Amino acid sequence: MIDIRLILDDPQKFKDAALAKNVLADIDGLVECHGNLLTAKQRLQEIATEKNAIGKSIPQLKGDEKQGALAKLGRFKKEEAELNEVIKTLQPKYDSLMMDVAQPAADEVPLGADDTENVGMRTWGEIPEFDFELKDHVELGISLDIIDIERGVKLAGTRNYFLKGDGALLHWAVLRFSMDYMVGQGYTPMCVPLLMRDEAMRGTGYFPGAEEQTYQMERDELNLVGTAEVPVTAYHSGELLAEEQLPIKSVAMSTCFRREAGAAGKDTRGLYRIHQFDKVEQVIIGANDEEKSKEYHTEILANSEAVMQAIGLPYRVVNVCTGDLGKGQVQKFDIEAWMPSRNSYGETHSASRFYEFQARRMNLRYKTSEKKNVFCHTLNNTVIASPRVLIPILELNQNADGSVTIPEVLRVYMGGKEKIEK
Repeated sequence: MIDIRLILDDPQKFKDAALAKNVLADIDGLVECHGNLLTAKQRLQEIATEKNAIGKSIPQLKGDEKQGALAKLGRFKKEEAELNEVIKTLQPKYDSLMMDVAQPAADEVPLGADDTENVGMRTWGEIPEFDFELKDHVELGISLDIIDIERGVKLAGTRNYFLKGDGALLHWAVLRFSMDYMVGQGYTPMCVPLLMRDEAMRGTGYFPGAEEQTYQMERDELNLVGTAEVPVTAYHSGELLAEEQLPIKSVAMSTCFRREAGAAGKDTRGLYRIHQFDKVEQVIIGANDEEKSKEYHTEILANSEAVMQAIGLPYRVVNVCTGDLGKGQVQKFDIEAWMPSRNSYGETHSASRFYEFQARRMNLRYKTSEKKNVFCHTLNNTVIASPRVLIPILELNQNADGSVTIPEVLRVYMGGKEKIEK
């Protein structure tokens, strides 16, 4: 959510932000609604002040003066009721319009309509050349008996799968290595609930907007999260923290659920676009300092790059354009791993900074040394997500005999095994 004062000061800036991000936001309607709501509330305050003055004077009044004062109180009561009805109508409208406002992107974010216009920043690692015919991860998974998509679909529908044997062990190895790395970097590990109330989804900016992508448990009024970002970021919602508590750096490993609504016919083969996966997520809650937030953004991106480099996966980092940014993101960097079966890079990580957008929605604040209560800044990034990352791990480490060499840093989590073989 955005400070209404910023919108009132420069409404065109927020119209431009919505246009750049392909977000529908009625800024003119919001400004008008705010003005009407403010007028009604101010009039209520005036009436309360006048009623208080009249109430104090009545004991000293007599006759017609007293009756006149009582009649005026009656008129005020009627006007109050009318104003409260106006506010009752306008307040939810105002709240809804505010939820639609997009945060303007940082100046260094490239303009663009969609992900095809994201701008490459750097690459790491050499893309290997093979002197034999490559198998994709599905073929490898079937031949090594470590992935079973057919039975996953039989039992749970499209975009579902089983990992088994060394496939399951490799999946857990990636997650455990990433978790251990982040704990070593000083991040506090968290085990989180996966069913969240609507307030947490709104607070982190997923509602409104991502309802179609969310598995919603209507009977229980709960939602299966698509990322541990939601519970970890919302952990301190509604709280007033002490400045010395910041920054709060957390990491959580969780299962994630996404409906992939609207993805019919897109990335249907294999493990790239699926309904259920596991992810290690890093979150920072920091002070209201834009320069410091930029430093944290660099930090969380570096953490993920370090994990990718340790596993030995070639990747590129892209600066995500305006049209591919979420409503609340100031800037986002994606890491994309090279995937031979796609003959291209595929997204594996997204590192985002929000400034106070999420914290304002969640009423997450801290008290400064000057005794001021201000909103925190929030950031998050994938550390690793599996089984998507298994695509490049399997495909890039395959051998001519059909086996797959296990990246060295993962072997300790797989009993010292060096290869996955038939």
